Amino acid sequence: MTTRVLRIRTPEGVVFSQNLAGPIIRFVAWFVDGMVIAGVMGMVGIVIGLLGLINRDLAGAVYVLLYFVLSIGYGLACEWFWRGQTLGKKFFRLRVVDAEGLKLQFHQIVIRNLLRFVDGLPFFYVVGGTACWVSRKFQRLGDIAANTIVVRVPVIAEPEIESLEAGRYNSLRDYPHLEARLRQQINPAEAALALQAILRRDDFEPDARIELFAELAAFYRAKVVFPAEATDGISDEQMLRNVVDVLYRTRGA
Repeated sequence: MTTRVLRIRTPEGVVFSQNLAGPIIRFVAWFVDGMVIAGVMGMVGIVIGLLGLINRDLAGAVYVLLYFVLSIGYGLACEWFWRGQTLGKKFFRLRVVDAEGLKLQFHQIVIRNLLRFVDGLPFFYVVGGTACWVSRKFQRLGDIAANTIVVRVPVIAEPEIESLEAGRYNSLRDYPHLEARLRQQINPAEAALALQAILRRDDFEPDARIELFAELAAFYRAKVVFPAEATDGISDEQMLRNVVDVLYRTRGA
């Protein structure tokens, strides 16, 4: 089966592509998750077996209840704390995301996991697999109800920072003590945001690009106040380039 690509246009005018995960790879990832759940239930069964010596009916009821809680709770916990991934999805580089490119919400995770029992009917995900196969976005019923899709996580190559900023004059470098403070004040997520903005600058529409770089430049300017001669007269994009240069390239590289 050929890979389907979903293109999403954000309100900021950015168009990005998502490679959709097909039903076969999703089934294999689900099988891995099923093995994990079965392994845990096997250990739980040993403990419940002791309860069965006292009351077999009670032990059976407890086992069914725990299976329900674990099978639903496993997907809920993993997809929430691992941002749309379970062990099976991690292994095969898959991720659950919002179908419109927005942040995945907790209620979406709840809906798609509660409907697993419907998708699993009558056995081995026949209903869910059929829905996924005929859906344009490879969505099972739980995905349709929650407005989610499952995508392939791309392997991101290490950006070539040296070639990105090599040969450019960086006025921030003239103030080593402020340069060091800037590194201390910016956390890894904020640093990655600046880098991605520079790397993906050509993906933005002109107006959206100007607005985005203005907001980002203002944010990083507020982190550490450099002398006016270091920041006046440079564009917002150049300011962001200078920040990326300070954060990702060692002095003298």
